[in-house]
Amino acid sequence: MAGKKGMKSTITVAMSNYLEAGSIVAGAGGLTLWMEYLNLDDFKLGLLGALSANGFGAAIGALAGGILVDKYGRKLIYKYDLLLYMLGVLLITFSFNFPMLLIGYVITGIAVGAAIPAAWTYIAEEAPDNERAARVGFGQLAWSIGPAVSLLLSVALAPLGLLGSRIIFAQLFVIALVTWILQQQINESTIWEEEKKKEEKLKAKLKATGQVAENPIKELFTVKANRQAIILLLGIYVFWNLVAGVMGYFMPYIYETVGGLSSAQANLLQAFLWILTVASTYFVFIKLGDKVSRKILYTVGAVMGIVAWAVLSLGSMGLTELFLFVILWGIAAGFGAQAFYGLWASELFHTKYRAKAQGFLFCIARVAVGLISLIVPTMITVLGFKISGLIMIGFLIIAAIIGFVMAPETRGKSLKQIEQERYSA
Repeated sequence: MAGKKGMKSTITVAMSNYLEAGSIVAGAGGLTLWMEYLNLDDFKLGLLGALSANGFGAAIGALAGGILVDKYGRKLIYKYDLLLYMLGVLLITFSFNFPMLLIGYVITGIAVGAAIPAAWTYIAEEAPDNERAARVGFGQLAWSIGPAVSLLLSVALAPLGLLGSRIIFAQLFVIALVTWILQQQINESTIWEEEKKKEEKLKAKLKATGQVAENPIKELFTVKANRQAIILLLGIYVFWNLVAGVMGYFMPYIYETVGGLSSAQANLLQAFLWILTVASTYFVFIKLGDKVSRKILYTVGAVMGIVAWAVLSLGSMGLTELFLFVILWGIAAGFGAQAFYGLWASELFHTKYRAKAQGFLFCIARVAVGLISLIVPTMITVLGFKISGLIMIGFLIIAAIIGFVMAPETRGKSLKQIEQERYSA
């Protein structure tokens, strides 16, 4: 019974990931429509990506959200966050000028960023020790379903033009409302509550002797175990996310402008990619993540991603290359850096700064995507797609090497056991 209740909470919290990825891809699916309707140039197009849930907006939200949920509890974010998200998607749904659209993207971005550190943290803390990868995998599953649904809706609603794009954001509003209602019913993380009691006792003890507790934000960067985890996670997630972030927002645009596909064809192809990611998340990461070597799983996914981009960049962007790319990347992404980031970022940090560490890491990743989003349309225009693709391959190679060298083996261990081993506490 407890397991079923825990799974219900996992799925409810994982819906934040559905809404995050769904909002990024909903924007991408209708990008050319908004571009035509509002007469957007390359700079404005890049600005939308840079300040949205795909970039700086999410970065700000993640940093603030991580600090808040470590201090006040994992449940705090679920009281208010989706209310902000709903305001953002409503603004986008009814946008009639560029400032309104941009403000909607920024608000939505902040909201999704704030929820992500809390989601990965909560899921991992409430998971059974021998099912942690599987439970975190449901967060990845929801993250993959969001884009698949948004893109399939883009294809189905394509005849409606911009109205179709507005309807897609409206469905995100409805799902966010239902999710917010469900999230009001979840319990606080037991591990966080236990840690908070320990912290209060320690503070009282130190106060009695005239001492002051160490600042956890400072410890995040001064403790050796934390620095090692930060190097690993920045190495795999930031470099991989530079590529995935560009894909999430600009791939249909690339299919159309470089590959010569229609808007409907581009969205259908990208939806197929995400459906493959959903399948491989379930059948590989969820089913095998707690049973086989995580280093091997990670490395296989990383190599497949590199091969996928080599096919796309060095080929002629014909249908054969496009399908090979979609199949290779789609399958690899299900058990790639995103999934392992969610797992390792929850396992490798002490409870007292687990969420703020993720907020910091996610912030850096989103700032990096925000910066590259500013120049992607111009980069493709000036350098050409082949050179741009080779730059993406370089990022993926760095992520692959760092993950292969530094991947930890934490299968079956409790978060407390991992904490004791890493911090000798």
